[in-house]
Amino acid sequence: MRELHPSQNMNEFNRRRFLAACAAAGVGSTLLPGVLLGMTVDAENTQGAGVSGSALEKITPEMIDTAAAIAGLKITAKQKAMMLDSLSRMRDSIEVIRTLKMPNSVAPAFVFDPVPGGMKLETERKPMQISAAPDVTRLAEASVGSDDLAFASVRELAELIRTRKVTSVALTKMYLARLKKYDPQLHFVITFTEDRALAQAVAADAEIAAGNYRGPLHGIPWGAKDLLAVKGYPTTWGAGGFEKQSFDYDATVVRRLDAAGAVLVAKLSMGALASGPIWFGGMTRTPWNPRQPSSGSSAGSASTVGAGCVGFAIGTETLGSISSPCTRCGATGLRPTFGFVPRTGAMALSWTMDKIGPIARSVEDCALVMNAIYGPDEQDLSVRDAAFNWDAEFNWRSLRVGYLKDEFEPPRQPDGTTPEAKRDFESRTYDAKYALSTLDTLRNMGVKLVPVEMPHGCHFGDITPVLEAEAAAAFDELTLTGRDALLTEQGPHEWPNTFRIARFYPAVDYIQAQRARTLAMRAMASVFDQVDVIVTPSDGAQLSATNLTGHPAVIVPNGVRGDGAPQPLHTGDGDPENVGGPGTPVSITFLGTLYSDARLAAFARAYQHETAFNLMRPKIS
Repeated sequence: MRELHPSQNMNEFNRRRFLAACAAAGVGSTLLPGVLLGMTVDAENTQGAGVSGSALEKITPEMIDTAAAIAGLKITAKQKAMMLDSLSRMRDSIEVIRTLKMPNSVAPAFVFDPVPGGMKLETERKPMQISAAPDVTRLAEASVGSDDLAFASVRELAELIRTRKVTSVALTKMYLARLKKYDPQLHFVITFTEDRALAQAVAADAEIAAGNYRGPLHGIPWGAKDLLAVKGYPTTWGAGGFEKQSFDYDATVVRRLDAAGAVLVAKLSMGALASGPIWFGGMTRTPWNPRQPSSGSSAGSASTVGAGCVGFAIGTETLGSISSPCTRCGATGLRPTFGFVPRTGAMALSWTMDKIGPIARSVEDCALVMNAIYGPDEQDLSVRDAAFNWDAEFNWRSLRVGYLKDEFEPPRQPDGTTPEAKRDFESRTYDAKYALSTLDTLRNMGVKLVPVEMPHGCHFGDITPVLEAEAAAAFDELTLTGRDALLTEQGPHEWPNTFRIARFYPAVDYIQAQRARTLAMRAMASVFDQVDVIVTPSDGAQLSATNLTGHPAVIVPNGVRGDGAPQPLHTGDGDPENVGGPGTPVSITFLGTLYSDARLAAFARAYQHETAFNLMRPKIS
């Protein structure tokens, strides 16, 4: 950090003087200096390269007019004249802050908390209650490397390891071999951690042989989304320009899984800076149809689990990044309550929305992983001291269960007659039967379903630009230096353009959106006053709503589309519109109240046992 020159100290932004000037101009509550600053930077540097304060153009009344138009304000000539000096001083202060070169790991000086006032959290930690030991006789007789063993659940693998019917070394070598076999086709590995994995596996086998069994994750091979720091290996964030980036520490989640005895075999692909399935090495594919994208951004995590190439994986979600790839890849995902799992050592995209969670082949597998990674670490200040008390035999019948009635209504005929509109209607109509069958299954299980609605007037979609503003701040240096040109994707909806647009999102309106978010959180809390669990299709309005309000979700496979399913509109290899069609999986989602993740998972596990859709396997060669 460079020392400030005395003249810079004199020009440092004085909040009271600036507000006084704004108030005198009559725009004290609506001024949008971020817009103006972005304009002056772009005026000198349309390519986004970094510039010093002295290189910025002088702020003019014409610039204020343009900035005001973007912000939707009207400012008089007299008001503009009063604003000029204060705007220049404020811009100087912003330029000083830019010299700090803050790394992605530095969080803002505020902490988002989704818990409404008066809500009591369960804080007493109780011993984990896992399901009864499964019969693994058949699996013990299976050859190492067989699909039966590769697609076994963590609970089954744990029993094989505990009883020493299979070794961690054997499983580790099996999964490494499968990763190497299918990676050329599915593109789901960024970095193998083979040496680390084999050393961990050898240690696990020795400990277990000596009677030191750590628990159900001991000796289980797993994969990490490549935004988790692992000492000694690159952490690329899936992005061009970051291929050789590394950190000299392990993320908290990695350390906790090490402590549980799990074996890290690979760092898995993610869409560049946590967006989509495309990373600097290509596009990750779903094992159910390798011509189709896996979705993202937890692309490799879901694809490897779906392909039987790891015991479990860790993903993250900000706005659908566990839900969507789990749906495409036929995996089970647990998106925890915001503030349950520490994000220390993970790439930050949105400090108020990022969540880390497990992806596996069964709900109980996710719960076993969740039990190992949750809880405060004294570094991520958003994490609450709440308990995740997994009980596989929890009486889920005691839960009040609702369903989003509107989301289960028959799809409406489209207004247009374009091929895209027709295909979308046909696909939604076809898929609706899977969602409706969920309700029938639950009723047959004795569940009394209560129709509920998403809260009206919350404008969840209009609040989500806070994500883009936070992401632009997290990667501010990319925009200022022009390094955003190194990212693979450069289209109008990709990060480089999104980051530039976000610089014109006013600070005042960011705060207003967060205030609207408070209202949305209260509205969602009122919905969960009526029920404990909500059943919903995995897409729709709930996805943005619950990511903003911090509610947990469990995403489970819900069948495979038959031969009569509508074909995708585009079937080209890797085409973004090549989605769905015959032989691809669908999912259903269960939502829960804040920090009710364990009982939510118990309910989802009961549904999964009833349907067994998680046992389906893709036909990959």
